[in-house]
Amino acid sequence: QVQLVESGGGLVQPGGSLRLSCAASGTIFSANIMGWYRQAPGKERELVAHSTADGSTNYADSVQGRFTISRHNAKTTVYLYMNNLKPEDTAVYYCNLFSVGMNYWGKGTLVTVSS
Repeated sequence: QVQLVESGGGLVQPGGSLRLSCAASGTIFSANIMGWYRQAPGKERELVAHSTADGSTNYADSVQGRFTISRHNAKTTVYLYMNNLKPEDTAVYYCNLFSVGMNYWGKGTLVTVSS
């Protein structure tokens, strides 16, 4: 069983920055992908960014150049550095780990971008 615990959400003004953290614990196989998804009110959950265990990354077009994903601590912790935040980035952000055909999710952390 895998547990994912997120932290770092909150209220920020447009143009501001936040860092989200996600720590994974449990039985984690080395071949995995960790990443972040988000879900805004009334919208479907969408991929924000993900990182494979060997360091390959992928970003949604809407966050390319503003967000950076990185993995640390034996690749069991993933961060999302969010810069130049916009009101449309407001959403619940979920940490995800995909491994051996299984998807694991955190409970989510709310990011609100508003003046």
